[in-house]
Amino acid sequence: MAITKPLQFFANSLVIIHIFSYLRVPKFYCLTQVISIMAVKIRLQRHGSKKRPFYFIVVANTTAPRDGKFIEKLGTYNPLTVPATVRINRERSLYWLQKGAQPTNTCRRIMSFKGVLYLKHLMRGISLGLFDEKTAMEKFENWNGEHEVLVAKREETHRKAKADKRSATIEESVRKVEEKNAAAAASASAESTEAPAEEA
Repeated sequence: MAITKPLQFFANSLVIIHIFSYLRVPKFYCLTQVISIMAVKIRLQRHGSKKRPFYFIVVANTTAPRDGKFIEKLGTYNPLTVPATVRINRERSLYWLQKGAQPTNTCRRIMSFKGVLYLKHLMRGISLGLFDEKTAMEKFENWNGEHEVLVAKREETHRKAKADKRSATIEESVRKVEEKNAAAAASASAESTEAPAEEA
């Protein structure tokens, strides 16, 4: 896998250079275009403390360090909540996708979760003349409404499960304390019963 990606990049670069050379474009311009097309990714940038991660969704050059310089911040991602909290600028994300920026696998799932990829699909339908922009926006609004209901339901289910678990833990603690107190009372009662018998 580590060897395949560089080979694929090299093959794509040769194809682009060949096309520009056929059009009699200078080689330096060809290499500049290859770098600009192939070198931008949408990825996560880690923040937060140890074992408490918090991520920025950023557009960055592939050669930049993970937590280094980036071109633009698109949103945030918090995986510690249920469901994960995602805030993302759909318009700018769609802009970079249409420009050819390649999202990582995690960012692709995040964008799918927030409807960015579905919006890109609808924009392609508009460009192909399958439907107009108004119909596309209606489809997206319907999807977004259903998605928000689903997310709210998952949050409520998680909140209820968490409350039930807390109440079960409290009840178990109370039961153990009551059993311990009952055992202590029984032991004290037995001792008090034995004491008069010994005196007699």
